[in-house]
Amino acid sequence: MTDSQRPLLFDAHAHLVADDQQAYPRNPMQRAANAPYRAPGVIGKPGGHHGPNPINEIPDVSRMLTWMQAQNVDGAVAVQKRMIYRYDNSYILDSSDRYPDIFSAVVILDAEAADTPDLVKHYIEKNQLAGVRLFGGREPDGSMPWLNSTQALKTWAVANDYGLVMDLEVLATGGGGPSIPTLIELSKAFPNVRIVLDHLLEPEMEEGDHFGLDERYETLAPIANMSFKWTSINLDICREAGIPAEKVLRRATDMYGADRIMWGSDIGTSSGTYEDMVQRALDSAKLLNDAEKQALFHDTGRRVFVKGGTHHKP
Repeated sequence: MTDSQRPLLFDAHAHLVADDQQAYPRNPMQRAANAPYRAPGVIGKPGGHHGPNPINEIPDVSRMLTWMQAQNVDGAVAVQKRMIYRYDNSYILDSSDRYPDIFSAVVILDAEAADTPDLVKHYIEKNQLAGVRLFGGREPDGSMPWLNSTQALKTWAVANDYGLVMDLEVLATGGGGPSIPTLIELSKAFPNVRIVLDHLLEPEMEEGDHFGLDERYETLAPIANMSFKWTSINLDICREAGIPAEKVLRRATDMYGADRIMWGSDIGTSSGTYEDMVQRALDSAKLLNDAEKQALFHDTGRRVFVKGGTHHKP
């Protein structure tokens, strides 16, 4: 399919991985012995949501640019690949510096590290950072006390000062639902922060006609500074569990509005060719009208992720 046959797209979730391992050495994550169980398939291993024959193309920035052009994608959010680089954000920052009109960087930093707030300020001033993704250890019960810890709140305050995106993957036991009360509190305490929740905040989509988007998720509907990503991870779960992806997306859009939902490929983690990821996402939007599709596939992501933050003065 040529780019003329695609609508104009913006990819809100792409993990860049460098071919050049001398300049950008890899330091793969090792899961802790007490980490909660995660099914195979999370990074392309057979037997999980990626299916029995995963395809894992390495999204080096040069290759990614070619794929994006072919699929009519005019920009992307480059999200740090923690499973490969941990907290070394060099590659996505260098890529966004080299192609500032195409890539916006979201770094991953340790929520509990004392230097994280200052690093965020530095990346904003030096690299026009678009967002930060905090991570920390999970307790054996799956809870994540780092999300609003005393140290993490210092980074939230920096993000609030600059009007930065706080991009969160909340992998608690039971999906993202248990984290919702904390997220509501944070949205109120830091109103300038643009909170973006990856993978629709990971609802347990197998549960009921609401596809896991239950009354807890409905409480997020009035929060104007909160947005959601619809990604290949959601689509993979739907495919493997026999859940109609178009109905899940329709449910989410009815709850939050298409101006608060954005598509992200999750290339670099999810399996499949980039072309396939785009096509599957477009197919999942069959119950949306044209205005909703334009918001989901381009306008929402482009609007929410602002290089340097909305309060940054160059």
